Amino acid sequence: MKGYLGVDIGSVSTNIVLLNEMEEVEYKLYLRTMGRPIDALKSGLENLLLQYGENIEIVGVGTTGSGRILAGTILGADVIKNEITAHSIATIKEFPDVKTIIEIGGQDSKIIIIRNKVVVDFAMNTVCAAGTGSFLDRQADRLGIPIEKVGEIALKSKNPTRIAGRCAVFAESDMIHKQQMGYKIEDILKGLCKALVRNYLSNVAKGKELNPPYVFQGGVAANKGIKKAFEEELGENIYIPKNYDVMGAIGAALLAKKYINSTLKKTNFKGFKIVKSRIDTEMFECDGCSNSCEVVQIYFEGKIIGRWGDKCGKWSNSLNLERYDIAQEAIL
Repeated sequence: MKGYLGVDIGSVSTNIVLLNEMEEVEYKLYLRTMGRPIDALKSGLENLLLQYGENIEIVGVGTTGSGRILAGTILGADVIKNEITAHSIATIKEFPDVKTIIEIGGQDSKIIIIRNKVVVDFAMNTVCAAGTGSFLDRQADRLGIPIEKVGEIALKSKNPTRIAGRCAVFAESDMIHKQQMGYKIEDILKGLCKALVRNYLSNVAKGKELNPPYVFQGGVAANKGIKKAFEEELGENIYIPKNYDVMGAIGAALLAKKYINSTLKKTNFKGFKIVKSRIDTEMFECDGCSNSCEVVQIYFEGKIIGRWGDKCGKWSNSLNLERYDIAQEAIL
């Protein structure tokens, strides 16, 4: 089977999908990055290899996420794109009329405004973790509740309490206070869901023109309480994609397929030998000028295969011009 590989590497999760020629998801995998993106990537590829063995031919590779350049260099990606582009491509394919994409992942939240299938505006949270998946994980763990049950329990609430959700520290303190006051867990969790949605709308979505249809994706979209809270705040139905948790990876794979088909080039994919190969990274500070850029080097079996981080291109250009151009496209 021929397939297109899409990889979305973030600080919390590493998502891998395989699309077939019909652009259908044949395989998807969610892994915890655990601060070790290279190990997560190799583990994901090993799982894919175990699933399909020699019956698969990777004909295109795309990467996205905060670790997209690292993953793209290791894999030999054909396309490296930012998360906004990757998420938008995947969402528009499933919901062609979408106008507002709400994306909440493990570490960050995004809003993407779409008009006529074109991204016209977007924003990401950059300051506080309140409202992200990692914050919900922490609260579920503190309460001894499986994260999968948080939304279900929240929906049982008839009288949600008000939780201060503008800051992760204040939200947690407020939740502890309400627990000590004897509030029901379902009321606290529903209050938390509503607080996180208020926080998202007043910060991430501040100043944006929000119009339906709304599509909600990212790992937090599994939380029924958050979905309900969005519907109550916006007064509209919220749609959740079938593969809501891997939309970035799907978008990366779709972009890779489009690139390969339009250029008729063969993929740069380096093959599954990556799983057993020694891959190392190191960083050094360039002293060539006052910018003092931090340059990252990546080694494959002891040989340097990629560099990035230099503003002038002194180091990255010295290796592979084509690879550098792709990396720059991703940064912009």
